[in-house]
Amino acid sequence: MYIDGVFSGGGMKGIALVGAYETLEKRGFRFKRLAGTSAGSIIASLIAAGYTSAEISRMMEELNERELLDPRFSFLPLKMLQWASIYWRLGLYKGDKLENWISEKLKAKGISVFGDFDKGKLKLIASDLTNGKMLVLPDDLNRYGLNPERFSVARAVRMSCSIPYFFEPVKLKSSAGICTVVDGGVLSNFPIWLFTAEKKRPVLGVTLMPNEKERPKKTIGNAFELFGALFETMKEAHDARHIATKHERNIIFLPVEEVLSTEFAISAEKKLALIELGKKRTELFLKQWTY
Repeated sequence: MYIDGVFSGGGMKGIALVGAYETLEKRGFRFKRLAGTSAGSIIASLIAAGYTSAEISRMMEELNERELLDPRFSFLPLKMLQWASIYWRLGLYKGDKLENWISEKLKAKGISVFGDFDKGKLKLIASDLTNGKMLVLPDDLNRYGLNPERFSVARAVRMSCSIPYFFEPVKLKSSAGICTVVDGGVLSNFPIWLFTAEKKRPVLGVTLMPNEKERPKKTIGNAFELFGALFETMKEAHDARHIATKHERNIIFLPVEEVLSTEFAISAEKKLALIELGKKRTELFLKQWTY
């Protein structure tokens, strides 16, 4: 059965998305169109390129996530390095290794630019801070004087994954100048709305956000907790309202509590646990899903 799929952001929690994909694949579902933000952009792009769940699971097992982190000022003491990177480069890590890894995996399946996909196959979300706009990639690139068909998919994934202050923003060179682009989760962490306006087939979403009933209240007692709550609210509030009013029955919720979004030193045991969580939650969902 052909469906359209949407995958949410969530950093390292996104490994659970692989388990959800495995269960869906085993049940005979195939994706005609895909969309994603941040971690969801990675899984969506790999599925669109033709990777099976077994291939992606093996990829995750073999990957040492810490190797994707590339600090710019490696000769400085740690604390000085962190402040220098954030102040001057706006992020702790360059993000080049992440982009190169994605590029390598996509090229193995013959994918380099969006034109290598069927038109409309893949849509990714990023945030243009310079102009205060949400970017739907590749659709919005022509507004920047860029050819959507010739734009690198790996570059788009890198843009969607640029967690503020963690990865350096992407400097998008366009006909109007240079734009600073960060993680799509700033404006839409779960873009299920992309396919629901023009529904051609069942649309199924997989999100790492908890549903309304499971969402814990945030404790805010200092400036760091305030910033964390601010960013989480910014990521979730818009999409949560859209979900609650229209599409909750078509969404698999994978609330991950034991893993941080930026936990790149994640253990093999935690990876397996995340994949199992994704599989089991999806199996439970499919038992009651009517489409």
